[in-house]
Amino acid sequence: EVQLVESGGGLVQPGGSLTLSCAASGFTFSRWAMSWVRQAPGKELEWISYISNGALTTRYADSVKGRFISSRDNTKNTVYLQMNNLEPEDTAVYYCVKPKTFYFPDFPGERSSYDVWGQGTQVTVSS
Repeated sequence: EVQLVESGGGLVQPGGSLTLSCAASGFTFSRWAMSWVRQAPGKELEWISYISNGALTTRYADSVKGRFISSRDNTKNTVYLQMNNLEPEDTAVYYCVKPKTFYFPDFPGERSSYDVWGQGTQVTVSS
């Protein structure tokens, strides 16, 4: 069974940090790029990060650039999202997703660009 399972969400104060993990199974993880997307209540899906299969290429949305870092360990079939200097605007459900293509999606903010989704993990930034 193809599966992505996120963990690491929670409540954090503004300026704090969290690291999300996403464990993959059921497919050859090391062949595929991975992304993180998020959705806040009442808002559209927002793409936030991309990491190539070998981790040589990473991309970030402007809203998180300089604060979030994506990494992966292909020996553990796991991708990570380190989130620093968190802001209330970062409050959302975060999803680990597998792109349908081997390269950066043409429309990274579209649900149709991804064919495997995790269950999501809630991140709440509040004092």
